[in-house]
Amino acid sequence: PDSDHKYYLHFTTKDYKSGDNAGSCLATVLYLKTKSAPVVNIKCTNIKDEKQIEEEDNRLYQKMRHQTKPITGNNIPDSYGNIELALEPVWALAVAGSSYIMWEKSTENLGYFMAQVQSVKQWIRKDDFIEFDYTVLLHEIPTQEIISCHMRLTWLPGHPLKVKYFCASDDQGLRDGSGMESGSAAEILPERGANF
Repeated sequence: PDSDHKYYLHFTTKDYKSGDNAGSCLATVLYLKTKSAPVVNIKCTNIKDEKQIEEEDNRLYQKMRHQTKPITGNNIPDSYGNIELALEPVWALAVAGSSYIMWEKSTENLGYFMAQVQSVKQWIRKDDFIEFDYTVLLHEIPTQEIISCHMRLTWLPGHPLKVKYFCASDDQGLRDGSGMESGSAAEILPERGANF
């Protein structure tokens, strides 16, 4: 009970959109007594080749980048579990971005799932990055609580997602949960409130 706990995992992954097998991973997860976020070492083999992943990322990016007006939305999915086709890319980015929050907030005894995008708004930028403000609802396991988090996500294909967030249950202000390595949106982000 007074020492760190280390877990060894072998698991398969699936393509978020199609549900097809996407590869397998080997990981070690170390929960330190002095730190809530686990230390993760992971090695994955993908079934899709890098070029195919890059093409999917670029299609997703182009769809969002060339909007005539900023994308906005509420309650994704709706109360029946439906997601409008036009909002699927926004949902996919929310899933990827919220995974950073869930990883940082998870402990050995608490886990999270993204339940819903309560609201989303795209910011128009002068550079090539796309940027969104989200309010996401996370389902906390085993407490069954719903946690509201504000998340600002910035992305450009070939670059890691940049995610900053603040959760209603946090008392330490804005946190940066950005990725450190290049990632894929196809695979799988100390001010407060209005000043975010």
